[in-house]
This record gives sequence, structure tokens and C-alpha cells, in this order.
Amino acid sequence: MTTGTTTVNKNILVAVDDSENAERAVQYVAGLLGSLPGFRVTIVSIVSAPPEDYFASEEERHTWVRDEQAKADRVLDRSRKILLTSGFDDRDVSTRSVVKVCPSVGECILELQKELGCGTVVVGRRGISKKEEFIFGSTSSKILHAARNCSVWAIA
Repeated sequence: MTTGTTTVNKNILVAVDDSENAERAVQYVAGLLGSLPGFRVTIVSIVSAPPEDYFASEEERHTWVRDEQAKADRVLDRSRKILLTSGFDDRDVSTRSVVKVCPSVGECILELQKELGCGTVVVGRRGISKKEEFIFGSTSSKILHAARNCSVWAIA
């Protein structure tokens, strides 16, 4: 879509986890864009793996990754169904699960945004307190502050 001399990038990355706020972010995209043509959505779940020396054995690590991957896949399937029900075409909704050691989940999401060439990143805000955000950080806050060359929608 072109507005004046500006071209709008209709590729959207929606980052999800198993929180209610992430599901609200998916619902927001579904309600806002579901019946509009030309939008493509990639739903992504980042599983931030602990360093390898965190686990007592390779088997323990493998079990942890398998369980987290299964949880992420369920969230991705549920999110995809929400978008398809809202009017998105099957070809315009893809899912991606990434398991890796991340310095921060926000950085991993923005790396994927660049890799996929998405013009918009959509995240749910977890609803943590200002004190918790100051101490632990917030994925959505990190994305809002570090994002370049894209729009960020933080859905509460």
C-alpha cells in the first residue's frame, strides 16, 4: 500500500508466549486486520534456552527443550487459528518457533524482525509493575526502545 510517497510494509511479526496479554495481541491484530487484503503475519514464539551448562545432563536438556517446544507449538497453533477465523488467508499466516540462548528475548525478536523484513512488531505487555520492569526488564519495553525501521504495537 502506498500513501503519498510512503510505501507501507504489510509484513507483521506477532511475538507470542503463553500469556493472556500475548493472546490479546493476536486478537487485536485479528480484529484490526483480519478482513483486509495484503497483510502477511508471522507468529513467532521465542524459547530462551538456558546455557548448556545449566542442565545436569544432555538428556535433561533435551527433555526441557522438547517440553518448551511443545508448549510453544500449542500457543502458535491457537494463535494461528484466531487469525484464520478472523479472515486471514491460510497462505498469509505462518508460524515459527525459535529455541536459542538469547541475551534478551526482545533482542531475539528484533533479530527475527530484521531477518523476515517485517514492518511491524506486535507484542503483548505482561503487566508487570514499574519496579519489576526496572529490576528484571520487560521484553516489550526493550523492543519499544531498541526497534529501528519498524513500527511496534505493544498491546496491554
